[in-house]
Amino acid sequence: MGKVIQWTGNEHSEQVALFEWAATFAPRYPELALLFAIPNGGHRHISVAARMKREGQKAGVPDICLPVPSKGWHGLFIELKYGRNKTSEAQDWWLARLTDQEYLAVVCYGWQDAVETLKDYLGIAE
Repeated sequence: MGKVIQWTGNEHSEQVALFEWAATFAPRYPELALLFAIPNGGHRHISVAARMKREGQKAGVPDICLPVPSKGWHGLFIELKYGRNKTSEAQDWWLARLTDQEYLAVVCYGWQDAVETLKDYLGIAE
């Protein structure tokens, strides 16, 4: 699809690369403008983590959401992994429950895998 994005090296930079790709192609495919991150992971001060939990943050919720129906699904959730990282039990639980609710909920390894998933989901044939 044109733009070359460099290899990155960790989950954070992989997610940044994915969102750079989406921003580049959102003018052509407006659904990509609805792609957003769910800030559940990361290291936080204990008081911030406690506040976020009280606000409704839940362990295992996938990293990325595209709230666009396609191919019979209500929307798409992506758990983005890098390298040999594996999903946790909580992540597996969420992926299964979201699939039960007719969302496509998948694990992608790296930003390029996530791009291919998004292209397939949206029917982008580039």
